[in-house]
Amino acid sequence: MEWRDEGILLTMRRHGESSAIVDVFTVDHGRHAGVVRGGAGRRMAPVLQPGAQLDVTWRARLEDHLGSYHAELIRSRAAAALSGRLALAGLNAVTALLAFCLPEREPLPDLYLRSEQLLDLLDRPDVWPLAYLRWEKALLEEMGFGLDLNRCAVTGAGTELMYVSPKSGRAVSRTGAGDWADRLLPLPPILRGHGDANTGEIVTALSTTGFFLESRLAPSLGDRPLPEARGRLIDVLSR
Repeated sequence: MEWRDEGILLTMRRHGESSAIVDVFTVDHGRHAGVVRGGAGRRMAPVLQPGAQLDVTWRARLEDHLGSYHAELIRSRAAAALSGRLALAGLNAVTALLAFCLPEREPLPDLYLRSEQLLDLLDRPDVWPLAYLRWEKALLEEMGFGLDLNRCAVTGAGTELMYVSPKSGRAVSRTGAGDWADRLLPLPPILRGHGDANTGEIVTALSTTGFFLESRLAPSLGDRPLPEARGRLIDVLSR
């Protein structure tokens, strides 16, 4: 079997003396692993960097085999990642979360496009935090844990939406919250796509999406802890 695709390198680990096993999030074949012969060598080191955009050809005798990759660099994101602490933390968080939650070999073209566009903004610290928040919200939706933030779960109203129910992921208005307000998650307007936001509001919104990543998505994947890279990104944003 053989196919050719384009993808984002998520992880690379040494395999034997000179080879490497890589995990690539591809356009048409989803998250797909394979062996790169010589991947641990000096020549391939600039190519097999997390976040790199690759042209890959995968070959295997049978479809369910690990198979091998031939990888060529389309563009590196190493320089962008080294442009600042936020960029490096952001790249590590995105690749780690994708490696953590994506099902193997299941195409997710919409999420792929969002991920590629997000990584291409790494050297734009003025817009990247908001783009990342939107991406994380979309990631929850793609994984089946999307938030319903259009109307209050209690009253049905579409105004004064200030909270999110930790049980249902639905919005709750000021009136609907009543005495339960202190048990609900914050719903800053930016999480509903309204207006611009400062970094503090984005961090608040990420505390809400993070709750669902940790309490809903992670348990569905065997109750593994979220990648530490996400926590490091939140730390950088909070400074």
